[in-house]
Amino acid sequence: MNKHDGHLAEFLQARRSQLRPEDVGLRTYGERRRVPGLRREELAMLAGISAPYYTRLEQGLSRNASREVLDAVASALRLDDSERAHLHTLASAPRRRGPGARPRPERLTPATRALLAAVDGTPAVVIGRRSDVLAWNRPGHGLFAGHLDPDSPDDPAGTGSAGGAGGPGRRPNMARLVFLDAHTRDLYVDWPAKARAVVGNLRLTAGRHPDDPLLAALIGELTMRSREFATLWADHRVLACDVADYEMRHPLVGTLTVTQQTLQSPQGDGPSLVVATADPDSPSAAALALLAHATAPREADRPHHGAESRTV
Repeated sequence: MNKHDGHLAEFLQARRSQLRPEDVGLRTYGERRRVPGLRREELAMLAGISAPYYTRLEQGLSRNASREVLDAVASALRLDDSERAHLHTLASAPRRRGPGARPRPERLTPATRALLAAVDGTPAVVIGRRSDVLAWNRPGHGLFAGHLDPDSPDDPAGTGSAGGAGGPGRRPNMARLVFLDAHTRDLYVDWPAKARAVVGNLRLTAGRHPDDPLLAALIGELTMRSREFATLWADHRVLACDVADYEMRHPLVGTLTVTQQTLQSPQGDGPSLVVATADPDSPSAAALALLAHATAPREADRPHHGAESRTV
């Protein structure tokens, strides 16, 4: 079984174990079960496929399942749209890398840099697929990680190591910050919701890039260093973090509620831009305006006319 098939098997097993017979209208007549969740033959019956075929699929032994079969399994497992898409991704044939190939380092493209500069007054962060911070503007740094060196995204050294949660001379990583950094944990009033979003998004990324060694190293590190991450990761929940509201306790501007929107390239394989906004004329909008003012460059720091503005 290759790594891609292993992810598919683990996902199916986890989601089947989370469904109870009564959730899908099956009567058990009070029987006691050795393991929680549906049996394989029950899931196969609900999906309208044979039990031996579903068993091979769950064991990673059946390749190239049809879209119709996968949709039937997804319906039987009560998957939402993001989870259904994730199932199709896991079941697709993996793209082979050459021997010893490593993923290309992620860099900020000129187009994304220009977009970041265009929203200079709004908190914004450019995030790579492994949740590395590739860049942020001044309000973005001030809102999400004001306790870190503002120039730290410019130094990718040690991106795959344990120090990437904000240590000196290392590019920050948002997943590490959420699970391993006390400041970031305190920043979110409902930290568990933020944690679930981070893990759910990493699950989607791992499904798309099963052979990424740096992503695997990040997941392994977080599993070892955070019991909460390990528990959430074992749950196999996926979550597309497109738009989410979070209440934040900011040390500079107080409590505010922001909407974090993730803007992804149409191809879905490049860095994403995460922008934080608030309802117009709300106290949270006033807090964001105060933060933008507090993080604005002083007159002495402003570039001369015609010079390129810094995105920090």
